[in-house]
Amino acid sequence: MHPPVPGTPATRATHRAGGPRGSGFWLVGAVLVLLMLSSSVPSALYVLYQEKWGLSSGMITVVFALYAVTVLAGLLLFGSLSDTLGRRPVLGAGLVLAIVSMALFAGAQGLGLLLAARAVQGLAVGLATGAMGAALLELAPRSRPALGAQVNSAGPTIGIGLGGIGAGLLVQYAPAPTVLTYLLLIGAFTGVLAGVVRMAESAPGSGGRPRIAPHRIRIPAAVRGRFAVLVLTIVAVWSVGGFYLSLGPHLALSLLESTNYLVGGATVALLAGAATAAQLLLGRTEALRTAVLGLCGLLAGLGLVLLALGLGSAAVFLAGTAVLGSGWGAAFLGSFRALSTLAEPAHRGELTAAVYVFAYLAMSVPAVLAGMLTNVHGLQRTSVGFMAAVAAVCALALLVTLRLAARTDAEGSRA
Repeated sequence: MHPPVPGTPATRATHRAGGPRGSGFWLVGAVLVLLMLSSSVPSALYVLYQEKWGLSSGMITVVFALYAVTVLAGLLLFGSLSDTLGRRPVLGAGLVLAIVSMALFAGAQGLGLLLAARAVQGLAVGLATGAMGAALLELAPRSRPALGAQVNSAGPTIGIGLGGIGAGLLVQYAPAPTVLTYLLLIGAFTGVLAGVVRMAESAPGSGGRPRIAPHRIRIPAAVRGRFAVLVLTIVAVWSVGGFYLSLGPHLALSLLESTNYLVGGATVALLAGAATAAQLLLGRTEALRTAVLGLCGLLAGLGLVLLALGLGSAAVFLAGTAVLGSGWGAAFLGSFRALSTLAEPAHRGELTAAVYVFAYLAMSVPAVLAGMLTNVHGLQRTSVGFMAAVAAVCALALLVTLRLAARTDAEGSRA
């Protein structure tokens, strides 16, 4: 028997009653991890693509940024689609596009198909992001309501870490890594797609007529000040993420004086693994306090990475990457949890999309600038300038977040 199609009150009721709340929650979490894993896999392969096709660092960052641009396009076109159509069909469509993108990656023999694959992959993630974020908040276990925001923030770092180390292992030790890696992902995406087809619908107002058109993602006037403060942390976090996912493996190979491709993937995995560990440790800590701790970690990690670049020290670089990763994870968790409380349930998809619009802009624009500057000034000098600029953004974010936390405490005391 085929699962009912969303669109009528009867079928919506069937979806809500048709599957365990917990199994749907963890299935959506698996989709999030897998999409982020697949998005980080090319990072470990960029060095190989450069060698095979003679691509410059600037062109590699363009390939990376195309993904972020198409994610943004998907968010702006489809960011609130799941609020009316439902989480399940939007997630399913995103997974189908992800499978298409993996097939394009597997068939790529040059820059053209690589760009096409990255573009389709970005559209898949952009389509699914709002639905995933909202579904995780709605399907979180009633005994642990904060788990939705925790998985929303930990899922990307878990996926990025697994993608980095997994792709690094395949590149170094498996045959035809630029094909095998993506064939394995096609199988994984097919498996979770089968689960999504059968999952229960969680959107409170789903079943309406879909409206697909460019729109301005709106933030309620009453919360715009808080949103602006918190999104500054998102910008700092994903500026670091974009740099590491595009140029980090190349920088690690240079500092470690290694030709082992696993080193590049392991560097991404170290950053993401430290982020995940911090999120698990701070999962029950108050949101703004978590964001403050994360920003302090980001500043400390950036300082260590700058020191490593000055000394040419691989050991200090790895230590700095671990500290940077822990700050990255904590800052993203705290800011996302605080942001997730700012919207009514009917607009959760839209707010989640707004958060990721800023995240992907921060991930792509600075990375492209860094890649272009690398062609002129070299990787090390560009890295120093980039890290110093991000440190300034982190310091500003820390200042305004501390002020917001103090104001929130004062309002709580008066209440």
